[in-house]
Parts: sequence; structure tokens; C-alpha cells
Amino acid sequence: MDIQFPMLQVMDPNGQITASEYKEKITEELARKFYRQLVRIRLFDRKAVSLQRQGRIGTYAPFEGQEASQVGSALALNESDWMFPTYRDHGAAFVFGHALRNILLFWNGRNEGCVPPAGKKIFPPAIPIATQIPHAAGAALAEKKKGTNHAAIAYFGDGATSEGDFHEGLNFASVFKAPVVFFNQNNQYAISVPMTKQMNSKTIAQKALAYDIPGIRIDGNDVFIVYFETLKALERARKGEGPTLIEAVTWRYGAHTTADDPSKYRSQVESNNRRLETDPILRLERWMKNEGLYDEKWVSEVESEVTQEIEKAVEEMEDFPPADPANIFDHVFAEPTWQIAQQKEEYLRFIGGEGR
Repeated sequence: MDIQFPMLQVMDPNGQITASEYKEKITEELARKFYRQLVRIRLFDRKAVSLQRQGRIGTYAPFEGQEASQVGSALALNESDWMFPTYRDHGAAFVFGHALRNILLFWNGRNEGCVPPAGKKIFPPAIPIATQIPHAAGAALAEKKKGTNHAAIAYFGDGATSEGDFHEGLNFASVFKAPVVFFNQNNQYAISVPMTKQMNSKTIAQKALAYDIPGIRIDGNDVFIVYFETLKALERARKGEGPTLIEAVTWRYGAHTTADDPSKYRSQVESNNRRLETDPILRLERWMKNEGLYDEKWVSEVESEVTQEIEKAVEEMEDFPPADPANIFDHVFAEPTWQIAQQKEEYLRFIGGEGR
């Protein structure tokens, strides 16, 4: 399967272009656009971990190490496309135009955090594993039936491919040629279980064979190949040729969530080595230096601007009006059932009396 589904790459860890057919497509403007977004979401991720440690947000799912997969794929989308993220794809959502304040509100347990800016089709982050995959297939089919040129992308991890929803979503999309890209970030661990213990498949891309759709395996730390292959898959979807499964092989440096200790099940030496050898930002920096395009002053300006943007979003999140716990009863059904109405009434009596 490694022969049938080879790891595609444009830029190696030393920043050298290994696929000459892409060389003319890689411009300074494109590289700078990628670099800004890579730095933007990494600094946000580190800030979010810090906020959690200080008790200013709740449990958080970090993604440091997976930035190229999220940036390259999100930038390939059109403004009118759909995005179906998991709980680890807030970097992609941020790049696609989600409000950073709302992303932080989500991690602070607020319903408002699930609301994207007007006009953006960003589904609320899926916490249950793989449930967003059939949703993405359905939304894509709806766009096809409406005659639009809009596509959808569904993000998920390697563990999600062991769930029934994954197979149902791919089967449905394959049968009806739904314009959807199934984007797997294979960080090689489903929580604490390595890929070798959760499946006998040598690759995730090969799972596309069962549904007679293209399965592509790419270097998920190479932002160039992620971008170009996602673009290709989206173009195929828009032409009515159906879905594509992309396996982006990457690595998450830190914990599954801030409630996890990865040292219990994974070598931290390997993570440290990968940070030095295959890091997506370091790789792009090496390419820029090889091309004589790396500008320390510009990089410093980017980091400063992004830091200010993040700090402003944190202030906005913390200045947000306090949540009303009674809201939990208002969004269970379109119209409250008598049981829900009764529970809300009892809650309001409780906080208005001895429960206050």
C-alpha cells in the first residue's frame, strides 16, 4: 500500500523543492501568505494553552505541529464553501475567517463560540468522533442539488476512520458524487492509541478503495503539497466528479488535550526530534532562506501584529457578558417540551431562592 499510495511532497524538511512541476506555482507572495497564517495559528495555539493553565478557559485541544495541514487546506477553499471542523481544527477555522473571539468563547464553554461570522459556512466543532463526516456529505449534496459551485471539506483524525460515521459518509458521498473533500490529519495517535493498534490498514488513503474514490497520501507538514492537493480535490468536486479522501501525515507535538499526559504513551524524544527536523514553520523558513526571501524584520513584524490580534481577542472574550445558565434549556428543541419548560421553571425558582 505504501507503493500504491506514496507520500506526495513538494518541499522536503530542508526546504528544497522536490517536485519540479510545482516550482513555478510557488511565489514569494504565496509563501508569505502561508507563513503569516502558520505563525498566526501557532501563536494562538500557544496562547490558548497558557490561558487554560491559568484557568481562563476550559480544557483545550492543542494542534501545534499540524499547522501546515490546517493552513494549506483552509486557504484552498472558496469563501462560499463549507467547513466541518473537529475540536482540533480551530486553526483551520481561524484561517477560513472564523472570529478569534468566538473561537475563544467556544473554549470557554459559551454557545456563542459556535456562531461563525455572517456569510461563513463553518459548522460547530464536532466533539463526538466522526459525526461531522456525514453532515459534510449531506451539505455538499445539497449544494449539488441547488446547482451551486460550492464544495465542502470535512476534517477528522486517524481515529475517526475507525468509526461507522466515516464509512457511512464516504459511501453516501461516493454514491451521489457529492462535492466534498474528506481531509484526514493523521497525527498517528487516536488519543493514546497509535495507528498500528487501531487498524491493520497500512495507510488511511487506501480506505478510499472501498468507495471507488481517489485516495491521496501527502506530507502534512509541507504546506505547499497540502494546498495544491486540496485545490485539486476541490476542483474535482466542483466539476461533479465526486469526493476525494486526503490523508495528510503529520504529528502533534503536545497532548491530546490539556487534560492529557502524552508522556504516558508516547516518546517525547521523538516529538522533540520532529520539532527540529520536520516542523512545518521551520521547513518553510528554510525554503525562504534558500530562495533569499527570508526577512527577519518582516517576520518580527508578523509576530508582533499577530500577538496584538490575539491579545485583543482575549480581551474581547473576557469582556463578554456573563453567561445565563438558563439558556441551556432554550436550545434543546425548536419549541420547548413541557418537561424542558418545567425544568427551566424549577431552575429559576432554585436560583431565586435557597439555591442562590
